[in-house]
Amino acid sequence: MRIEGKQPTVRGPETTFTGDVWVDAIAFPHEDRQRMVVSRVRFTPGAHTAWHSHALGQTLHVTEGIALMGTRDGTVVEVYPGQTVYTPPGEEHWHGATPDDFMEHLAMLDNGDDPATTTTWLEHLGDAEYRRP
Repeated sequence: MRIEGKQPTVRGPETTFTGDVWVDAIAFPHEDRQRMVVSRVRFTPGAHTAWHSHALGQTLHVTEGIALMGTRDGTVVEVYPGQTVYTPPGEEHWHGATPDDFMEHLAMLDNGDDPATTTTWLEHLGDAEYRRP
């Protein structure tokens, strides 16, 4: 057993996020057969991801604020603290904060066989997609 020190908080890159997003790594693989990655992600009001998908799916657990999450079929849902959302492998989606409030979630996923292809980042979503009721 070992206690690990806190990793530095990093800013989410503009290539994959709109607005200010901050990421804290919580868990990551230590040995060859491990795949689990967990991060705490904090979004400022209006901040959100670009469209993306995950090779092995993703689980998001909202801890603060209200999350907006959208899929390609035009569905946008509100997710509240304590709620968890599972996105299956390959499903293109986005997530972020509401326009008026901060939001924080835990992002949990398994690395793919090639960690570089675990997440496929796509285009930024348009304002109409983000503001869809």
